[in-house]
Amino acid sequence: MKILKKIAIFLLAILMAYSCKEHERGLQKNPVKVKAEVVMPSGGTTGRNYVGIVEASEATAVSFTSMGVVKRMLVGEGQMVSRGQLIAEMDDAQARSLLSGAEAQMAQANDALQRFTMLHDNGSITEMQWMEIQSKVAQAKSQLEIAKKNLADCRLLAPVSGIIGRKNIDAGETAMPSQAVATILNINTVNIKVSIPESEMSGIRNNTPTTINVEAVKKQLSGGKIEKGVLADAFTHTYDIRIQAANSDHKLLPGMVATVAINSDFSAADKENIYTLPLTCVQKKSDGRLFVWKIDKGNTARRTEVKIGQTMGNRVAITSGISSGDRIVTEGYQKLSEGNLVAFQ
Repeated sequence: MKILKKIAIFLLAILMAYSCKEHERGLQKNPVKVKAEVVMPSGGTTGRNYVGIVEASEATAVSFTSMGVVKRMLVGEGQMVSRGQLIAEMDDAQARSLLSGAEAQMAQANDALQRFTMLHDNGSITEMQWMEIQSKVAQAKSQLEIAKKNLADCRLLAPVSGIIGRKNIDAGETAMPSQAVATILNINTVNIKVSIPESEMSGIRNNTPTTINVEAVKKQLSGGKIEKGVLADAFTHTYDIRIQAANSDHKLLPGMVATVAINSDFSAADKENIYTLPLTCVQKKSDGRLFVWKIDKGNTARRTEVKIGQTMGNRVAITSGISSGDRIVTEGYQKLSEGNLVAFQ
């Protein structure tokens, strides 16, 4: 009985081994079809050309100081406004009523002051009574000033000149104190925000020459002073810089896409070792690390960790992990597992 059991186990082991070999042969006979790209140096192009976004140099939020219903909204998004221009009006019926009451109290206080002045000059009232009437006049004057200010605050004036970037409230809605009714953008000078790979930040200085091209308005100009950010993006390992640009004709508007050429101080070695790949072929592991599928000499797919830099349209700079001549899977990577045999479409 024991001999039969041993024979059965032996035969089962042989069968399993044969099945595994057949499965392996099946994998070899049915490789995963993919498309690949051979890594080549970019010659420093992505190290010097970037995509940026136009931003306003200043943004001012304007709001009412008290709660009330907006009666009229006199501006729209994209409209140019001048300093002191009326932007919106709040229902002022209550404010006018309070002002009328304050004016009546002020008139009464002034009348009383005039009568008590004669009595004070004749010595008919005590100093205490005289001080009391003066205090009432001061209080009435203070209430009147507050009522006038409340009425004036029902009119919202532009504190600066610029363009209305966002309108948050329309007529008929209730405005709350300090709630932004609209945002006024200063676009006489704009900033071009660009993300720069950490490895290239050392080549950029405050006075580095730049050329800015905005295709939307067919405009090209030279950039001004550069402000370098100090906080890196945790995912892309890039830093934001902002390039000042003159915009006296107001053609450049916030949100427009700009192509920026930066004449950075990169070494020849840096330029020769810049590689780019399609954004879609860079994958992310569960732990946050990035990788691509690299094909080895035996046409086998292997996960290869990489670090990325500046994005350029639908491509991204790879700062480490790949070398010139490597074959990287660009299509069909969704079906791959480590060690899969691949065939090219």
